[in-house]
Amino acid sequence: MTIGVLALQGDFEAHADLLAALGADARAVRTPEELSDLDGLVLPGGESTTMTLGIERERLAGPLRELIRSGTPTLATCAGLIVLDRQHLGILDVTTRRNAFGRQVRSFETQIDLAGMPGGPLCAVFIRAPWVEEAGPGVEVLAEVDGHPVAVRQANVLAVAFHPELTEDTRLHRWLLDSVSAPRARTAA
Repeated sequence: MTIGVLALQGDFEAHADLLAALGADARAVRTPEELSDLDGLVLPGGESTTMTLGIERERLAGPLRELIRSGTPTLATCAGLIVLDRQHLGILDVTTRRNAFGRQVRSFETQIDLAGMPGGPLCAVFIRAPWVEEAGPGVEVLAEVDGHPVAVRQANVLAVAFHPELTEDTRLHRWLLDSVSAPRARTAA
C-alpha cells in the first residue's frame, strides 16, 4: 500500500521511515499530483503556519480536502491536527489552540491511554503541542492530558497533538495501515 506523507515542513522523514519499516510504500507529498493513487495519508508535526503557507503555495488545500473527505484513512500529528481544524482546511470539526502546553522548553513526555487502542498506554511526546479547545458532535475524544483533548477521531481521520514518530511505539501508524487494509479485505471477501 502507498501512504503519502505531507513533506512541506516538519519531521516527515521519521514518519516515512516508520511506515516503510511496517511494510508500506511511503511517498513524500509536495504537490497535488503526488496525491494520486494514495491509500492513506499522514500530516506530520512541524510549524503549522509554515505548513499552511506551503499548502497555499503549492495549491494543495483543495486536493487535500478532496482526498481526505473521500474516505482516505488519515493520521495527523501535532501541527497536522491544527492544519485540519475549522480555521485551516476545515476537515475536522474542532478548534485547536497552538502551543497550548507552552513553548519548546515546556516539551514533555507522558503516558496516555488512547480509547480503543489495545496494548496499554502510549508514550506521547509533546513539543510545542496544541490541544483541542472545542470539538463538534461528530468528533470522538480519545485521550486527554490535564483535562484537555489531545487525540480525536472523526470518520477516517485520527489526529493527535503529540509525535508518535519519535517513539518506538508503532501502534498509531499500524492503525493507519489497518484502516487501509480493512476495506480491501471486505472487498476481497
